[in-house]
Amino acid sequence: MSDRNAPPAAPHLEEMRAEMELRIADATDFRSTVRETPAGLVAATILVSTILLSAAVLVRAARGRPY
Repeated sequence: MSDRNAPPAAPHLEEMRAEMELRIADATDFRSTVRETPAGLVAATILVSTILLSAAVLVRAARGRPY
């Protein structure tokens, strides 16, 4: 639900941008734009690390302890 006519948000001082365009044959065209700040990258890293750590704990608990 993206509004293509919406005005762009005000840029952040430390904002990083990336744009990509992918064409497959003549019929398919994909365009992607990403805006990210260093704080957002840190937050995403913490989130992924937490998920992976909890998954490792669950796998270890599921295996049980050998006696």
